[in-house]
Amino acid sequence: MELEQSRKFSVAPMMDWTDRHCRYLHRQLSSRALLFTEMVTSAALVHGDIERLLGYDDSEHPVALQLGGSDPRELALAVAICDRFGYDEINLNVGCPSDRVQSGKFGACLMAEPDLVAECLKAMRGATDTPVTVKCRIGIDDQDSETDLNRFVDAVVPTEIDALYVHARKAWLKGLSPKENRDIPPLDYDRVYRLKQRLGNFPVMINGGIKTLDECDGHLERVDGVMLGRVAYHEPMILAEVDARYFGETSEPKNLDEIEAAMTAYAERERGKGARLNQITRHMLGLANGLPGARRFRQILSVEACKPGAGPEVIAAAFAQVRGAFDSNVA
Repeated sequence: MELEQSRKFSVAPMMDWTDRHCRYLHRQLSSRALLFTEMVTSAALVHGDIERLLGYDDSEHPVALQLGGSDPRELALAVAICDRFGYDEINLNVGCPSDRVQSGKFGACLMAEPDLVAECLKAMRGATDTPVTVKCRIGIDDQDSETDLNRFVDAVVPTEIDALYVHARKAWLKGLSPKENRDIPPLDYDRVYRLKQRLGNFPVMINGGIKTLDECDGHLERVDGVMLGRVAYHEPMILAEVDARYFGETSEPKNLDEIEAAMTAYAERERGKGARLNQITRHMLGLANGLPGARRFRQILSVEACKPGAGPEVIAAAFAQVRGAFDSNVA
């Protein structure tokens, strides 16, 4: 039940962004939002460095792992590996439009093969008791009608998946880059609303172009959950409002000192394991957006953190630039 509640607000899986350091930061701002890993391919898990790909901090719960793949047997093996790490949910990517993903025959191109996706999901469900979900688009290329989306959904929902996350844009697999696919195809939230109405009690979460919590409120009148991507990453302080607004938490959001203390201790611990400071601080650049001193804050975290031997003192120096403005803003 707790996982179902957390799906009400989630942070989208984003390649090169939502790594474990990013998720640790986001967890300092919201204890209840569902966090997602970057997409990990089933082939990488079966043949690669499992600890590097799947390791995370226990504080990240609830956390979902997103898998990419199209081979049912390989996905089942990958899911069995994932189970050893205790993720709260395993999500199959049927929405990424990048050329690399297409060449591996997974991601959004799989929307053209709903029967294959169903086989993959059955294999995944057979390998775990962990909830399995799907993230997809509303369509691809010329397969962009509501009938096409319904055909896809009617193939995957009966495999006993637990929920569906729908990016409310179609993907152009030829002619648009992944970045362009996040902006150019028009949003069609109404199609997702109609899908939710059609599926009844089955959980449907909406994603794509959502920029404010007020917009989230409007979507939540029509679907079961909202998923934020780029806004949550570039404006992370938006997450500080989530627990009270959507989960009824009454405790105050963490203040500047608490965020600084948490990230300083985390950086010290991770550096002891071989991490570089800038691998952590690159996710923190948006914390001070809109405050006096924010430019210097970003400069310290992005430049000083890259220098050889940089340690947690860099984080302290950055927060010192905005402390007074942040405290008065919170107050």
